[in-house]
Amino acid sequence: MDFAEYLACDATALAQHVARGEVRPDELLDLALGQHRRMHGDVNAVVRLMESEARAQLKAGSPNGPFGGVPFLLKDGVQDYAGIPTTYGSRSMAGVVPSRHAHVVERYLKAGLVIFGKTNLPEFGIRAVTDPELFGRTNNPWDLSRTPGGSSGGAAAAVAAGIVPMAAGNDGGGSLRIPAACCGLFSLRPSRGRISPGPGIGEVWFGASSEGVISRSVRDSALALDVLQGAEPGDPFVIAPPAEPYVQAMLREPGRLRIGFTSASPIGTEVHPEAVLAVERAARLLASLGHHVEEAAPQIDGAALARSYLHLYFGQIPAAVAQARELGGKADDLELMNRILVTLGSSVSATELTTQLNKWNEFSRSLAAFHAQYDLLLTPTLAAPPVKHGAGDPSGFEKSLFGFLHGTGIMGLLAKMGLLDATVQKIATDNLRYVPFTQLSNLTGTPSMSVPLHWSADGLPLGVQFVGPFGSEDRLLQLAHQLEQAQPWFARLPASVTGSYIYCPRSTVSGRNQGSAMPMM
Repeated sequence: MDFAEYLACDATALAQHVARGEVRPDELLDLALGQHRRMHGDVNAVVRLMESEARAQLKAGSPNGPFGGVPFLLKDGVQDYAGIPTTYGSRSMAGVVPSRHAHVVERYLKAGLVIFGKTNLPEFGIRAVTDPELFGRTNNPWDLSRTPGGSSGGAAAAVAAGIVPMAAGNDGGGSLRIPAACCGLFSLRPSRGRISPGPGIGEVWFGASSEGVISRSVRDSALALDVLQGAEPGDPFVIAPPAEPYVQAMLREPGRLRIGFTSASPIGTEVHPEAVLAVERAARLLASLGHHVEEAAPQIDGAALARSYLHLYFGQIPAAVAQARELGGKADDLELMNRILVTLGSSVSATELTTQLNKWNEFSRSLAAFHAQYDLLLTPTLAAPPVKHGAGDPSGFEKSLFGFLHGTGIMGLLAKMGLLDATVQKIATDNLRYVPFTQLSNLTGTPSMSVPLHWSADGLPLGVQFVGPFGSEDRLLQLAHQLEQAQPWFARLPASVTGSYIYCPRSTVSGRNQGSAMPMM
């Protein structure tokens, strides 16, 4: 198999080639490593190579399972691999080495995936761009001057760069869907409790975060969800298992769905015309497929939801620093904005934090009322095409001011006196202005997905988001599969990866006709 053939396959197809003896797992690993080396200087997606671990895995025996022999990448946060640091993109955690695999890593390995590295993320995964000081920024393969999104930005960039057909991520505020939308890929965020995050942690971000993958095909995501789903003893959330494997349920027609759509930012910020156009075109496509589509939105105070989401940071970042200290990390070696969040978070009372957490149930009930009328909610995934590096960052003056206030202790004093409300609101708005649509799913625990249906006039990806009721992953995958057949995206990859390409009628991605990426000769 050469690289063009590798690129023309999703993970399911590669595993089928391995099972038939048409390619060896070590050959696939060599192709993945070769593409990583070609793209690394430009993209910086893979920040820790684990080639020796991958070779040892292959030496121990030919990988079995539904993804047997397929090269794969973990995200460098939550997904512990025994003996390899899980840094969370932070210098404070760089020397912390877990003693055992996370449950999701065990399941990936059992499925036959060959893990050969870890991907980049922002420090502690709290930003929608991937630019940690520890590893440097990751660039979007569609335009190297732009972000691939975050926090699973390294995973999305690796898939868009053709290094792997699918990569692991997680999503506490949009961290699967945002980078998928930035990089022209598909991703589904599962319901709360669908996948165990243990054993090192029971609930990530108070249960707002879910594990998942970013992929080029819907069937890969469906099969990955089959591999990952199911609770482990001691998990705080347990959800009923699916009635049938997702990879089978995906093939069923979704029926005529009632879909409400909106492109208005829930926090009142500007939405780019391309993001509005993405939703409008998706609505027309859905109507042409027989679905009932009308403009409608849940009755939820978006600003209140944003404040509740920000309190995730206030609770989690100080706790993460305390954990780093407990594990022997350099707990005080944080980036400036995270040092500020530690100060702000340490000033929040238990009463205020609990009050904000209690609001999650209010949001859940309002969204459930919406879903009593509509099967799904359609929104932009992003409020704008992938932004240039540095967009939305504090100015040099703001950084200097924040640094002075923090360094002198004045910020902590002001925070305790409640005099930083305007600063907190600014942090919330600045952090969410480009990604105001995704947090609803996290706080309500509902499944959602980003589908790559739109590219801007200048060729940048811009996905649309669908949010479903709790436990409705099967319906989301059915709709995604229908959209994938109606408007294929698998072959649409950056020119830096494929050069010029054509649609090949011989599909390796699904049972129906769909193009695959092949280079022009």
